[in-house]
Amino acid sequence: MNLAIKQNLYNPLDTIEAIFEKDEVSFDRRSDNELVAEVLGKWDNMLVFFSYEEHMRCLHISCLLNIETSTVDRTKMFELLALLNENLWLGHFSYWSEQKMPIFKHSIILQDEEELFTSKISKIIELSIMECERVYPIFNAVMRQDLPPTQALYAGVMVM
Repeated sequence: MNLAIKQNLYNPLDTIEAIFEKDEVSFDRRSDNELVAEVLGKWDNMLVFFSYEEHMRCLHISCLLNIETSTVDRTKMFELLALLNENLWLGHFSYWSEQKMPIFKHSIILQDEEELFTSKISKIIELSIMECERVYPIFNAVMRQDLPPTQALYAGVMVM
């Protein structure tokens, strides 16, 4: 079979959809190349977005932490992001100014004939949610309680 035809037939969001159906996670397939799922978290629910760029064969994952405040000290936010991101092995945290919420992002390039994609993407989803759960109280302390990032990180380590 021609590889160009094969690429057009496979969409990794179909696999992600099957994973969420199996795990009984609520999701919405917004289009052929977008899916959003609501994941029950320890601190609050999180929205996990998936976007597939077919021509680049790139899958992008974003996990929105539901922590919103009307005012954010951007200096503290960027300091916290730098401190959190320097020890991550997978993805990175960012601040979505439009939504006024922290977000975790990660992208993967898909390989041709990737046999272990289901287990690989399951693990990436699991690790992404785990990272968001780990830092939720830290973001909350900086954004809602106005703690300095280093103090929030120390307090966050103490409760983990």
